[in-house]
Amino acid sequence: MFFSKSNPMKEAAPNEILYFYLRGCPYCKMADEYIAELIEENPAFADVKITKVEEQQNATFAKTYNYHYVPCLWIGTKKLHEGVPTKEKIKACLTAAL
Repeated sequence: MFFSKSNPMKEAAPNEILYFYLRGCPYCKMADEYIAELIEENPAFADVKITKVEEQQNATFAKTYNYHYVPCLWIGTKKLHEGVPTKEKIKACLTAAL
């Protein structure tokens, strides 16, 4: 799969997407589906490193980032997306990481 589900305790590397999610969140599932579709449409997106961080399991780490809604995607200290995703917004996130 295209996600790393490590237990990160560091800021994401340049061009690495840090993706905060909640297990069971329908909007996070929607974002996952958009990512998969976009990779099928543009194989270059498969090279984007995405590290998923389950917010409840990594609460201390998640609190170091300023957001209120999931899915929430970051590159470094720049928030790319927060909340209800659209395919266009997720594509913009992946494009920013290329």
